[in-house]
Amino acid sequence: MASVTQTVSMRRPRSQVSSVLRTIFGSQESVLLVVLVLLIAYVGHSNSGFLATRNMVNVFAGYAYIAIAALGMTMVIVTGNIDISVGSLMVTLSMLSGALVTYKGYPSWLPLDAIIGISWLLPIVIGALIGAIIGFFVTYLRIPAIVVTLGFLSILKGVLIMVSQGERITGMPTGYALAQRRPLQGLDFPIFEDFFRMLTMPVFFMVFLMIVVALWMRYSPTGRAMYAVGGNAEAARLSGISEHRIVMTAFILNGVFVGIAAVLNATQFSVIQVTLPPIELQIITATVVGGVSILGGTGTVVGAVLAAILLNTITKALVFLDISPFWTRAIQGLMILVTVLADLIRRQRQAE
Repeated sequence: MASVTQTVSMRRPRSQVSSVLRTIFGSQESVLLVVLVLLIAYVGHSNSGFLATRNMVNVFAGYAYIAIAALGMTMVIVTGNIDISVGSLMVTLSMLSGALVTYKGYPSWLPLDAIIGISWLLPIVIGALIGAIIGFFVTYLRIPAIVVTLGFLSILKGVLIMVSQGERITGMPTGYALAQRRPLQGLDFPIFEDFFRMLTMPVFFMVFLMIVVALWMRYSPTGRAMYAVGGNAEAARLSGISEHRIVMTAFILNGVFVGIAAVLNATQFSVIQVTLPPIELQIITATVVGGVSILGGTGTVVGAVLAAILLNTITKALVFLDISPFWTRAIQGLMILVTVLADLIRRQRQAE
């Protein structure tokens, strides 16, 4: 009798431990959060300068525009599609925003605030319009999304190079620098001074939009329909869901978020570099590593945002650990492969 009681008491702690571990590592978001905290703690212990407020601002704000663009990419991939033109679109819209605010031909009666407002708003509208065009080709003309967006990637690159001639955009007015503002800076709470310094406008937009989109995709009929279309388009159609409307909505919203990210990217410095870095790779990496299945149907925007922060943290950590930053690309590629492989294994187990 005593041996039976002892066996039961030994099993109970083990089951409790396994339950805790399943809770912690049961979702991609939890895994990313744990890895992020451990990485910051390790690098901070190795080099205390990593935990300085200025560096923490760069860690959380540096990829904020990538995280915001990943919100729209999450919707697109959840529906079973992909957009590889987001990087070129973001740079193009950033250039458009800077060109609008530095244009000298406005009538004299138009106030500067209105010009700045136009330069912030129009890229978002243009982004939504281009998203609608891409969505039309994908949904109504039945052209694969990767083909359509590859075409737009080339078109946008060509337009950007021809129009800009590789020149930088400078001379923006002071009020234009939206990304350099701090929404809570005027509040007098000394105990939260470091936090207010870290809460830049890109971080504020990232957190606010993440919460809004997460709730919308979880509780709204359209948000839930995106998962249904990505999981099984035929079953969704038979249940009365319009695949055309849902996919169009995903691409339009993707364009909106790319427009917002472009404005934040354009306003974070006093110079807009008209270059074409592989931003689309960073956005897709954040989305996929964040737990959004490349096959569609699963994933959350919270995971995508956490993955974007983690990717930027890795980039900064390599510098403080005296490791070549060129390892960043290799680490990103490895993270994509591991995440996709884990997703495929999970789907296979579910099918069995």
